[in-house]
Amino acid sequence: MFLTLWATPRSTSTAFEWMMRQRGDFTCFHEPWNETYYYGEDRQSDRHAAVTAKRGHNFGATWDELNASHDAAGANVFVKDFAYSVEHTLSDKRLTGMTHSFLIRDPKRVIQGLAKHWPDCTFDEVGFESLHRLFARLADCDGAPPPVMYSGDLLDDPAGTTIAYCAAVGIAYKPDALEWEAGDRSQVSWYGEGTGPWHDNLRASTGIQKPTTEYPPLEDNQRLCEFYERSLPFFDELYRHRFTPAPTHPVQE
Repeated sequence: MFLTLWATPRSTSTAFEWMMRQRGDFTCFHEPWNETYYYGEDRQSDRHAAVTAKRGHNFGATWDELNASHDAAGANVFVKDFAYSVEHTLSDKRLTGMTHSFLIRDPKRVIQGLAKHWPDCTFDEVGFESLHRLFARLADCDGAPPPVMYSGDLLDDPAGTTIAYCAAVGIAYKPDALEWEAGDRSQVSWYGEGTGPWHDNLRASTGIQKPTTEYPPLEDNQRLCEFYERSLPFFDELYRHRFTPAPTHPVQE
């Protein structure tokens, strides 16, 4: 299985990816296309132009690595990434070779979290428009919408939401994967950023848990408010298709 989780930045997606890593039955890749988008030889953004690309690091090589891992005997691949960074390479053939799933979060929290690290973030980097565009494309091609997970559900009910996710994509639920030890998370860091501050909460965590980070009010920044207003219709449409957490306890008759 080539399972892809399409998300926006700051959507608790890396915590979910970390859970997938604990399962032990998937080879997991952390934002391989997004890393190429910013750091590759054929990078699509100049945000990190000062970082020299590794020789041979480009979109073609990234696809080759993912496909080789998937083609290995008995291999399952899980990729967490953002649609805006790779949609220019997403042919119909590549899309049909994957099992797709989506993760969304309140755009206010997404924008606040992204702007904390990138105050000059762009609307494209917020990610909702491209995420919705890919969702609509897949729904049109498949005749049914792909599963959509809501971050609020995941944080409120990690077990129930994960059970529902596993059922939606056709994999076994492994409850032990929802717990881990605090510590190093270098597996989910890009080579250009080292260990950086992006995953401080994840490093301190022992499971999927609600973040406690405080952000300045969105209303203090007109540009970010405009990003929110533009993102909200895309979020609302995706939210309309979200699945709900599964019961985690037997219903008493």
